[in-house]
Amino acid sequence: MLEILLFALALLGHAVLLMYFLNVIYSQPYHKRLLKIVRLVAALAIFGLPVVYACLVGFRVTPVLVDAMSRGKQPLLAIYLGIALVMAWLVLPLATIRRWLRRVPDLVTSATTTIDIAKELGRPPIGDGKTAPIARLPFNDIFRVDFTTLNIELGNLPPAWDGLTILHLSDLHFYGTPSREYYDAVIRRCLADGTPDLLLITGDIVDKRPYIAWIEEILAPLRWNVAAFAIMGNHDWWQDFEAVRTSFRNLNMHVVGNRWEQIDVRGQPLTVIGHEGPWFRPAPDLSDCPPAGFRLLLSHSPDNIGWAKRHNVSLMLSGHNHGGQIRVPIFGSIFVPSKFSRRYDEGTFFEPPTLLHVNRGLSGKEPLRFRCNPQVTRIVLKRPGN
Repeated sequence: MLEILLFALALLGHAVLLMYFLNVIYSQPYHKRLLKIVRLVAALAIFGLPVVYACLVGFRVTPVLVDAMSRGKQPLLAIYLGIALVMAWLVLPLATIRRWLRRVPDLVTSATTTIDIAKELGRPPIGDGKTAPIARLPFNDIFRVDFTTLNIELGNLPPAWDGLTILHLSDLHFYGTPSREYYDAVIRRCLADGTPDLLLITGDIVDKRPYIAWIEEILAPLRWNVAAFAIMGNHDWWQDFEAVRTSFRNLNMHVVGNRWEQIDVRGQPLTVIGHEGPWFRPAPDLSDCPPAGFRLLLSHSPDNIGWAKRHNVSLMLSGHNHGGQIRVPIFGSIFVPSKFSRRYDEGTFFEPPTLLHVNRGLSGKEPLRFRCNPQVTRIVLKRPGN
């Protein structure tokens, strides 16, 4: 019985190690074909290697470790088993406890309304994309959208900006599934909640070139009081990203890219920075950027949080990680394409001087979500004490 338990723990640790490797690999600017191969190899290794081990060695773990220490037999296998056991016994439980203890920063309060778009429409807006069969799976939450309002208190917020509103959209992933009906319903709800001062879109707009036409068709009804900004993500990088940029410009949005702009907001300067790295390079050059004032960063990946902190960014908005899309009970997210693995999968983080919000996005190339609803975020900036 003990050997079965140890084998199960080693199997769990083995899966954790390979998922961490996969998360880090997916954070890098590699071509999607290579990433598909890596994902396939990782899946085969996660499920196949334990079967091979069981066939060759059985469910024995202790004898392998003892033989390696006393006789020097199969040292590499023993070392890997030891690492896997440490991952299962120590690293995973500590990481899970840390996630349980994670709290929303004190300067943030939030409220969420969940809208079942399929129920609102009277039918699931599945569409005709290649991934439509996935959307039909039971317990799939892809049409249950969380409309989240974040009230954020920032000490360096100019008094004139108290109550300034931001509509943050991310990861639309136009691919045929969900259908246009889904996005049209989401946009209608955004309009019903009022016109924001700023509209900010943080990448991954399309997954196939024919759906670039959806950008202007779906987003045209959106309105804003001051300005709208958009950046690209890795899925746009894999497509015709210049056509995506053109579509946003046709909607009178600022396509900020890897650079910065300064605009006037209620009589005060706002510096808006785009960071599309690591896929688009070089990183923004802030050598001529005014050193003082409020800096707002749009970064598709939250992995650029270190860059944001070094460059005195006050507010950073990201997407990319989708909350993991599948969140299992107790452990939470599993696959998160980040060099930090699951640390910034979704939510709000305060790492002075930067407050980071990671939006879960509206869709994904694979339309599958479990305990991880799509999300629209409306941010209200406030002065402390107001």
